[in-house]
Amino acid sequence: MSSPVMSLPQSSFQARAWFTPGELALLGAIWGASFLFMRVAAADFGPFPLVAVRLALGSLVLLPFLWRARDRFPLRLWPKLALIGAVNSAVPFLLFAWGAERAPAGIGAIANAMTVLFTALVGFLFFGERIGARRAVALAVGFAGVVVLASGRTAGSGVAAAVAAGATAAFLYGVGINLVRRHLTGLPPAAVASATLGTSALLTAPFAIATWPAHPLAPASLWSAGLLGVVCTGLAFVMYYRLIARIGASRASTVTYLIPVFGVLWAWALLDEAPTWSMALSALLILGSVALSQRGR
Repeated sequence: MSSPVMSLPQSSFQARAWFTPGELALLGAIWGASFLFMRVAAADFGPFPLVAVRLALGSLVLLPFLWRARDRFPLRLWPKLALIGAVNSAVPFLLFAWGAERAPAGIGAIANAMTVLFTALVGFLFFGERIGARRAVALAVGFAGVVVLASGRTAGSGVAAAVAAGATAAFLYGVGINLVRRHLTGLPPAAVASATLGTSALLTAPFAIATWPAHPLAPASLWSAGLLGVVCTGLAFVMYYRLIARIGASRASTVTYLIPVFGVLWAWALLDEAPTWSMALSALLILGSVALSQRGR
């Protein structure tokens, strides 16, 4: 008797072989588009209102996961969730939104790729993890990429402030990832995401209300904010955790390489923000350093 695997048609194998890369590409495209949506909406909303809307919508999309696991989230855990949410969501989102007002969308997308390297650096500096010679070299190359990106000029304007904001956000992501690993391991990831996004929305709400724009918001800004929260935050997290469950965290993390590519392409195609040589060189350095740091893992 033939096994079920052997009896599957060849077309089924081909479909399965392409499913995971296709899903990774889709997730990279969605997260790359988040920088486009921030670029469109940030100037109209302002950073605090835009981020509060993003956090609230993302948390609501993931709320069913939190509700299902509510018994595993006692009251004493919520201050820790709020702190991690501020470090891992609220402040980085604000920094990227602030940068989106001042520089092309591709700048933030490229700086975001430093998250992998900063995660290793934070683990080494504060949690006693070994970093190794290869990852130390990767960090040096990645930082060189940030310097190149910050020293470039796009459309006649310096982008150093936006690069600094993006790199700081990536560093905070690195801190947040290490905190989640050490303090929230064992909890359902999608439920944790809903809790941290929700607490972050509450933390930013007073600032959002105080700075809410007095002028009518353009339809493009409203759509961008909605898509940023629902699709690029809520649904994207669901996709990411499904990928982790199916193929493991290491393989799922390869989406890091796709986000800057799609971020630059979306901005070029829809906002006419053509990439510059400094952006291309910095992306090559940063993504190459990430590949070097991940080699053999």
